[in-house]
Amino acid sequence: MTREMGLEFKKIIDGLMETSEKNKPRVIILTGKNDIFSAGGNFELLKSFSTRDYETNKKTMFEFYNLFLSVRSLDIPVICAANGHAIGAGFSLTFACDIRVFANEAKYQFNFVKLGIHPGMGSSYIVKELFGTHIANRLLFLAETLNGEEAFRLGLCNDSVPQKEVLGRATEIAIALSESAPLALSELKKNTYDKEKLEAALRKEAESQARNFISADFKETIKAIEQKRKPVFKGL
Repeated sequence: MTREMGLEFKKIIDGLMETSEKNKPRVIILTGKNDIFSAGGNFELLKSFSTRDYETNKKTMFEFYNLFLSVRSLDIPVICAANGHAIGAGFSLTFACDIRVFANEAKYQFNFVKLGIHPGMGSSYIVKELFGTHIANRLLFLAETLNGEEAFRLGLCNDSVPQKEVLGRATEIAIALSESAPLALSELKKNTYDKEKLEAALRKEAESQARNFISADFKETIKAIEQKRKPVFKGL
């Protein structure tokens, strides 16, 4: 995930929001290309944060989150067909959608603390809001890797199917949703999510990540990735 990708993503979302009611789709499906969903933040983007100051990183991260989380502003149901691995910010994006279909074989993980940084993209708020503190701590503190079936058993997704069937299953759900009253679904979306709380959480995440980005531990993360080894964190 890059800033350029985020800008293009938001452009599409803005276009959908500006579409007339007559031409607006009843539901959309967000999926990946060629059996890949998202590995999260681009390495070069992450690396650049280690050379910037706190204020710049804080501003950059808050803007970055909002580009992708603009999908939450849509007044139509959004189904995430996570047809491949979804890691870090990529996993976070799945929870910005209303319905999730995962692939049995794929891996899903919030790897933020393994990289020496606070969770981002709204994950520290959204996961707790959806699933409670117990599940949120398991996923965010332990950075546990789950396959689709394990995620389904925890209630993290609405269904998990073989990878080749993910888009088909999402389409079935989309058809079912399209038969419901669009105005009712639109009002339901408005009342389901608290935009103010999410924005406050995003600001806190941006502040925390900005502090982490200028730490010695994060510089160690960058070195470890480049040297293809595990990082050794010292709390500095």
